[in-house]
Amino acid sequence: MEQLDKEIAKRSEYIRARESRIDSIRHRLTDNIPGGRQLELTMQMGDLFSSFNNDSALVYYTRGYDKSLEIGDSINAFRFRAKRATMMPLSGFVMDAVNEYEAINASALPPQEIPFYHTSGRQMYSYISSLFTNYPDTRNFWNQKVIAHRDSLLNVLDHKSLTYDLYYGEDLIEKGDYKRAKVILLELLDHITPNSNLYARACHMLATIAREKGNREEETYYLALSAMADIKGAVREVMSLQELGVMMSEDNDIDRAYDYLSTALTNAVECNATMRIVQSSAALPFIQKAHSDQVDAWRYRIYMVIGCIIIILIVLVIALIALRNQMRKQNQLKIKLQGANHVKEIYISQFFRLCSIYIDKLNQFCKIANRKISSGQVDDLYKITKSGKLVEEQSEEFYKLFDDAFLHIYPTFIDDVNALLKEKIVLKEGELLNNDLRILAFMRLRLEDTNQVALILNYSVNTIYAYRNKLRNRAYDRDNFEQNIMAIGAINE
Repeated sequence: MEQLDKEIAKRSEYIRARESRIDSIRHRLTDNIPGGRQLELTMQMGDLFSSFNNDSALVYYTRGYDKSLEIGDSINAFRFRAKRATMMPLSGFVMDAVNEYEAINASALPPQEIPFYHTSGRQMYSYISSLFTNYPDTRNFWNQKVIAHRDSLLNVLDHKSLTYDLYYGEDLIEKGDYKRAKVILLELLDHITPNSNLYARACHMLATIAREKGNREEETYYLALSAMADIKGAVREVMSLQELGVMMSEDNDIDRAYDYLSTALTNAVECNATMRIVQSSAALPFIQKAHSDQVDAWRYRIYMVIGCIIIILIVLVIALIALRNQMRKQNQLKIKLQGANHVKEIYISQFFRLCSIYIDKLNQFCKIANRKISSGQVDDLYKITKSGKLVEEQSEEFYKLFDDAFLHIYPTFIDDVNALLKEKIVLKEGELLNNDLRILAFMRLRLEDTNQVALILNYSVNTIYAYRNKLRNRAYDRDNFEQNIMAIGAINE
């Protein structure tokens, strides 16, 4: 079924290909070519329009018949006349067709034309018989003529021909011998191409066997094969697709039922086959029902989509509320973290303030000791204090403790500072921080008293200012350098 859907989608391509062949022959069919060649091309045109555009087929068969009479070609006159009679019932000219066909003198035909004569008669009476589906007696009357011509065909056809197998299978179906008919028709399918009219007819017969045996799945399968063969051959005068559409409607396959039935009706209209249009009109209630069911199905789907959208919107609203609450909690957490960060900075600042006092007292002690030594007391103590080693050692120990503590609090401080500077700070081996970084570290800890910083680092106030200016000049953003340092490691809203 999926393959059939694909072929229906390509229907216009197959039709264009057939129209291209028609145009090609039409351009070659001129009055300047010999009469025999004209008849040959006219027959090809009629055959190409047969089952494609019935009115055009009748026009070319009539032209061929008239031309045959004009040049005295009785064989071609017979062929064009027989084909014209075959196509007439499709346009509603039933009695005209019968009169035309019965006017042919079969006894005057050469033996090789007898199969053609009976083939045309079988097809013509088959078309007429199908018009009287609701009138069993009349249908049976015409069907007897179909059987008579088929029997005659089976007597004159080569028993090894594919056409013989097709009509023999049809005869067995008529007699109820479905098993033998199926074997013959299946073997026939192996010897013909899937896009031929013979293939479509054989598959339609196999579908008939499946229907008579109650095998609906097999009937659907062979009707689909028959319909695909018709579509590939750009045949518009068909029944398989219409029958399949009715089955799809019964199976509640709404979309396919509508597509198949509407395509079948379109074929009948485009073919200008009045008989098929009338027969296809019988499917209009199915088309209407299929269309109505299709609309209902789409309406149901739309309601389902709307329902899903409403559910999604409700979920989104709930998610947004939950997200807003979560963001509120995160903001509260940030405030708490900022408070904790501020407290931490205060504590560290106080710690270093105590350290500066300690160092100041140590310096005072050194001065007192130095005065005593200067007055001649304790020469050794004088030498120790004079060298300043005591203060230097205490300062180095303090720096080591400070550097370690600070980098534990701000582990990315060095990289963050270098990201602000054009000329990067490079530490010596074994250094945690140098004086540049310590000055910036005190700035980050909000230790803004330059005197205290100078005292801790054992520098003069001017030296501290010089360091700061030097660092500011190395920054990408000089104006906001201090603010950028203060932002390192901070939690902002």
